[in-house]
Amino acid sequence: MRFHVITIFPNIFDSYLNESIIGRAIKNKHISVVFYNPRDFIKDKNKNGYKPVDDKPYSGGPGMVMKAEPIILAVEKAISKIKNKKNKILTINFIPSAEKFTTDFAKTISKKYTDIIFICGRYEGIDARVDKILKTKKVSIGDYVLTGGELPAMILIDCISRQIPGVLGKYESLEEERISSSEVYTRPEALKHKNKNYKVPEILLSGNHKEIEAWKIKAN
Repeated sequence: MRFHVITIFPNIFDSYLNESIIGRAIKNKHISVVFYNPRDFIKDKNKNGYKPVDDKPYSGGPGMVMKAEPIILAVEKAISKIKNKKNKILTINFIPSAEKFTTDFAKTISKKYTDIIFICGRYEGIDARVDKILKTKKVSIGDYVLTGGELPAMILIDCISRQIPGVLGKYESLEEERISSSEVYTRPEALKHKNKNYKVPEILLSGNHKEIEAWKIKAN
Protein backbone atom coordinates (compact mmCIF):
# COMPACT_ATOMS: atom_id res chain seq x y z
CA MET A 1 0.00 0.00 0.00
CA ARG A 2 1.28 3.44 -0.95
CA PHE A 3 0.03 6.55 0.86
CA HIS A 4 0.40 9.96 -0.78
CA VAL A 5 -0.11 12.92 1.54
CA ILE A 6 -0.92 16.43 0.30
CA THR A 7 0.04 18.81 3.11
CA ILE A 8 1.77 22.12 3.70
CA PHE A 9 3.19 20.71 6.96
CA PRO A 10 4.86 17.37 6.11
CA ASN A 11 7.18 17.51 9.13
CA ILE A 12 4.19 16.97 11.43
CA PHE A 13 4.29 13.30 10.42
CA ASP A 14 7.95 12.64 11.23
CA SER A 15 7.72 11.31 14.77
CA TYR A 16 4.63 9.17 14.26
CA LEU A 17 5.80 7.50 11.07
CA ASN A 18 9.24 6.68 12.47
CA GLU A 19 8.05 4.77 15.54
CA SER A 20 6.45 1.46 16.50
CA ILE A 21 4.39 -0.65 14.08
CA ILE A 22 4.08 2.01 11.38
CA GLY A 23 7.81 2.75 11.41
CA ARG A 24 8.52 -0.97 11.14
CA ALA A 25 6.01 -1.36 8.29
CA ILE A 26 7.76 1.40 6.32
CA LYS A 27 11.18 -0.06 7.03
CA ASN A 28 10.02 -3.50 5.85
CA LYS A 29 8.40 -1.93 2.77
CA HIS A 30 4.90 -3.16 3.53
CA ILE A 31 3.74 0.44 3.13
CA SER A 32 5.24 3.71 1.89
CA VAL A 33 4.34 7.32 2.62
CA VAL A 34 5.22 10.15 0.22
CA PHE A 35 4.50 13.85 0.72
CA TYR A 36 3.57 16.60 -1.73
CA ASN A 37 3.50 20.22 -0.59
CA PRO A 38 0.95 22.40 -2.44
CA ARG A 39 3.23 25.37 -1.84
CA ASP A 40 5.75 23.81 -4.24
CA PHE A 41 3.22 24.19 -7.05
CA ILE A 42 2.77 27.95 -6.68
CA LYS A 43 4.81 30.02 -9.11
CA ASP A 44 4.09 33.55 -7.95
CA LYS A 45 5.40 34.93 -4.68
CA ASN A 46 3.93 37.88 -2.79
CA LYS A 47 5.91 41.04 -2.04
CA ASN A 48 7.50 39.34 0.96
CA GLY A 49 8.73 36.41 -1.12
CA TYR A 50 6.08 34.13 0.37
CA LYS A 51 3.97 31.64 -1.64
CA PRO A 52 0.42 31.84 -0.25
CA VAL A 53 -1.72 28.72 -0.58
CA ASP A 54 -4.83 30.47 0.75
CA ASP A 55 -7.02 33.47 0.00
CA LYS A 56 -10.13 35.24 1.32
CA PRO A 57 -13.43 33.35 0.85
CA TYR A 58 -15.96 34.79 -1.60
CA SER A 59 -18.66 34.25 1.03
CA GLY A 60 -16.97 36.72 3.33
CA GLY A 61 -16.39 36.18 7.02
CA PRO A 62 -13.26 35.41 9.04
CA GLY A 63 -10.56 32.96 8.02
CA MET A 64 -8.96 31.94 4.76
CA VAL A 65 -9.63 29.17 2.25
CA MET A 66 -7.01 26.99 0.60
CA LYS A 67 -6.74 27.54 -3.14
CA ALA A 68 -7.83 24.79 -5.51
CA GLU A 69 -5.05 24.92 -8.12
CA PRO A 70 -1.97 24.09 -5.99
CA ILE A 71 -3.81 21.17 -4.37
CA ILE A 72 -5.01 19.82 -7.72
CA LEU A 73 -1.49 20.09 -9.14
CA ALA A 74 -0.06 18.30 -6.09
CA VAL A 75 -2.56 15.44 -6.48
CA GLU A 76 -1.84 15.20 -10.21
CA LYS A 77 1.88 15.03 -9.40
CA ALA A 78 1.24 12.17 -6.98
CA ILE A 79 -0.77 10.31 -9.60
CA SER A 80 1.98 10.83 -12.19
CA LYS A 81 4.46 9.15 -9.81
CA ILE A 82 2.41 5.96 -9.80
CA LYS A 83 4.19 3.99 -12.51
CA ASN A 84 1.72 1.13 -12.87
CA LYS A 85 -1.35 2.63 -14.53
CA LYS A 86 -3.40 -0.39 -13.48
CA ASN A 87 -3.09 0.64 -9.84
CA LYS A 88 -6.33 1.51 -8.07
CA ILE A 89 -6.24 5.03 -6.63
CA LEU A 90 -8.52 6.60 -4.02
CA THR A 91 -8.32 10.31 -3.18
CA ILE A 92 -9.66 11.25 0.26
CA ASN A 93 -10.61 14.69 1.55
CA PHE A 94 -11.43 15.16 5.23
CA ILE A 95 -14.79 16.80 5.99
CA PRO A 96 -16.29 16.74 9.55
CA SER A 97 -19.83 16.22 8.24
CA ALA A 98 -18.90 13.38 5.84
CA GLU A 99 -19.24 9.59 6.20
CA LYS A 100 -17.57 8.34 9.38
CA PHE A 101 -14.39 6.33 9.04
CA THR A 102 -14.54 2.80 10.53
CA THR A 103 -12.35 -0.29 10.72
CA ASP A 104 -14.69 -2.01 8.24
CA PHE A 105 -14.08 0.83 5.79
CA ALA A 106 -10.32 0.45 6.36
CA LYS A 107 -10.51 -3.27 5.60
CA THR A 108 -12.48 -2.64 2.40
CA ILE A 109 -10.20 0.00 0.93
CA SER A 110 -7.04 -1.91 1.93
CA LYS A 111 -8.18 -4.69 -0.40
CA LYS A 112 -9.64 -2.51 -3.13
CA TYR A 113 -6.91 0.13 -3.62
CA THR A 114 -3.13 0.15 -4.05
CA ASP A 115 -2.64 3.89 -3.64
CA ILE A 116 -4.46 6.30 -1.34
CA ILE A 117 -4.08 10.06 -1.60
CA PHE A 118 -4.92 12.18 1.46
CA ILE A 119 -5.69 15.87 1.08
CA CYS A 120 -4.93 17.66 4.34
CA GLY A 121 -6.88 20.90 4.48
CA ARG A 122 -6.12 23.88 6.70
CA TYR A 123 -7.67 27.20 7.70
CA GLU A 124 -11.42 27.41 6.92
CA GLY A 125 -11.22 24.56 4.43
CA ILE A 126 -10.46 23.87 0.78
CA ASP A 127 -11.99 25.42 -2.32
CA ALA A 128 -14.94 23.09 -3.14
CA ARG A 129 -13.82 22.78 -6.75
CA VAL A 130 -11.08 20.39 -5.58
CA ASP A 131 -13.72 17.77 -4.74
CA LYS A 132 -15.59 18.35 -7.99
CA ILE A 133 -12.52 18.13 -10.22
CA LEU A 134 -10.74 15.27 -8.44
CA LYS A 135 -13.89 13.29 -7.54
CA THR A 136 -12.66 12.82 -3.98
CA LYS A 137 -14.07 10.51 -1.33
CA LYS A 138 -15.14 12.65 1.64
CA VAL A 139 -14.37 11.10 5.02
CA SER A 140 -14.81 12.20 8.64
CA ILE A 141 -13.09 10.86 11.77
CA GLY A 142 -15.70 12.45 14.07
CA ASP A 143 -18.12 15.27 14.76
CA TYR A 144 -15.51 17.84 15.63
CA VAL A 145 -13.22 20.32 13.89
CA LEU A 146 -9.43 20.06 13.93
CA THR A 147 -6.74 22.53 12.95
CA GLY A 148 -5.90 20.51 9.83
CA GLY A 149 -6.21 17.20 8.03
CA GLU A 150 -2.83 15.86 9.14
CA LEU A 151 -4.12 14.08 12.26
CA PRO A 152 -6.99 12.40 10.35
CA ALA A 153 -4.47 11.28 7.71
CA MET A 154 -2.29 9.70 10.42
CA ILE A 155 -5.32 7.90 11.85
CA LEU A 156 -6.26 6.44 8.47
CA ILE A 157 -2.65 5.46 7.69
CA ASP A 158 -2.47 3.64 11.02
CA CYS A 159 -5.81 1.81 10.74
CA ILE A 160 -5.47 0.91 7.05
CA SER A 161 -1.87 -0.26 7.52
CA ARG A 162 -3.01 -2.75 10.17
CA GLN A 163 -5.03 -4.50 7.47
CA ILE A 164 -2.00 -4.98 5.21
CA PRO A 165 -0.52 -8.52 5.39
CA GLY A 166 2.84 -8.50 7.19
CA VAL A 167 2.36 -5.19 9.02
CA LEU A 168 1.25 -6.79 12.28
CA GLY A 169 3.24 -9.53 13.94
CA LYS A 170 1.80 -13.02 14.41
CA TYR A 171 0.58 -12.34 17.96
CA GLU A 172 -0.88 -8.96 17.08
CA SER A 173 -2.64 -10.36 14.01
CA LEU A 174 -4.31 -12.98 16.18
CA GLU A 175 -5.49 -10.38 18.68
CA GLU A 176 -6.84 -8.18 15.87
CA GLU A 177 -9.46 -10.80 14.99
CA ARG A 178 -10.35 -11.90 18.51
CA ILE A 179 -13.02 -10.43 20.74
CA SER A 180 -11.47 -7.52 22.57
CA SER A 181 -12.73 -5.68 25.62
CA SER A 182 -12.43 -2.14 26.88
CA GLU A 183 -11.38 -3.70 30.22
CA VAL A 184 -7.92 -5.29 30.15
CA TYR A 185 -5.57 -6.28 32.98
CA THR A 186 -1.99 -7.42 33.52
CA ARG A 187 0.28 -8.22 36.47
CA PRO A 188 0.24 -7.80 39.41
CA GLU A 189 -2.88 -9.81 40.21
CA ALA A 190 -3.61 -7.49 43.17
CA LEU A 191 -2.74 -3.79 42.99
CA LYS A 192 -2.66 -1.86 46.24
CA HIS A 193 -3.28 1.87 46.04
CA LYS A 194 -3.91 4.12 49.06
CA ASN A 195 -4.56 1.15 51.34
CA LYS A 196 -7.13 -0.36 48.99
CA ASN A 197 -6.69 -3.53 46.92
CA TYR A 198 -7.74 -3.62 43.28
CA LYS A 199 -7.86 -7.20 41.99
CA VAL A 200 -8.04 -8.71 38.53
CA PRO A 201 -11.54 -10.19 37.94
CA GLU A 202 -11.60 -13.84 39.02
CA ILE A 203 -12.97 -14.97 35.65
CA LEU A 204 -9.75 -13.88 33.92
CA LEU A 205 -7.74 -16.12 36.23
CA SER A 206 -10.00 -19.15 35.76
CA GLY A 207 -8.49 -20.53 32.56
CA ASN A 208 -12.01 -21.11 31.21
CA HIS A 209 -11.65 -19.61 27.72
CA LYS A 210 -15.35 -19.89 26.87
CA GLU A 211 -16.41 -17.95 29.96
CA ILE A 212 -13.60 -15.43 29.45
CA GLU A 213 -14.78 -14.70 25.89
CA ALA A 214 -18.35 -14.30 27.20
CA TRP A 215 -17.04 -11.88 29.85
CA LYS A 216 -15.26 -9.83 27.18
CA ILE A 217 -18.48 -9.45 25.19
CA LYS A 218 -20.38 -8.37 28.30
CA ALA A 219 -17.63 -5.94 29.34
CA ASN A 220 -17.81 -4.04 26.03
